[in-house]
Amino acid sequence: MMTNAWWRRAATTTALIVATVLPVGSTTAIADPTPGSAPAPAPAMRPAGTAFDAGPLRLPEPPPAGVVRTELAGLHVSAPHSMNGYSRAKFPHWIKQYGECDTREVVLARDGEDVKQDEKCRAISGTWFSEYDAKVFTVSGQLDIDHIVPLANAWRSGADQWTTPERRRFANDLVHSQLIAVSASSNRQKGDQSPDQWAPPRRAYWCTYARAWTDVKHLYHLNVTEPEKAKLSEMLDTCEQ
Repeated sequence: MMTNAWWRRAATTTALIVATVLPVGSTTAIADPTPGSAPAPAPAMRPAGTAFDAGPLRLPEPPPAGVVRTELAGLHVSAPHSMNGYSRAKFPHWIKQYGECDTREVVLARDGEDVKQDEKCRAISGTWFSEYDAKVFTVSGQLDIDHIVPLANAWRSGADQWTTPERRRFANDLVHSQLIAVSASSNRQKGDQSPDQWAPPRRAYWCTYARAWTDVKHLYHLNVTEPEKAKLSEMLDTCEQ
């Protein structure tokens, strides 16, 4: 089984979100109970041919388990909001972020090995390891780009109160550990379920998954349910095993 350099913080990843993700003057992402500021976006880099100028991109690693446990303790516990009015169209994706490269193609290039792209940034070859189920792929069409915190879950957790620019930023966030290329089958099994309803079949990934999920909810001031919080705590216990 191939090994990828997943979830490592790299200096180059701090300059990823293009200004179109969160226009100047937009309010910050806020959910119950207290307003707070999500991290400001940084300017994007542009591709040169099939390679990125600053070198290989890496999905930022979530904070350590100890930090995440503190974040989890601080999350607001609330019943899910109504799905009335929800539409994936209210979370515009995938947007252009690197010249002609949209968010999906950036993630495919970032998360694969030896990825080659055509002039429109489409991945035409490469190898990908799906962290959720330990499957290996050589065809990009067999992969989905998963939102660690699904769009519908975010809506139920407070994103129903956001503006469209805020939801666009969330849906295309390359700075934090919110997007990952995984097998289409595992992503569709997950759907919009929270960790108490679905967890990656590959238990070895539970620690990273729980750290990423909790950190994203912390950064975007999203709520959790009691069962969700309990399952996240259980999954964080695997970090110590």
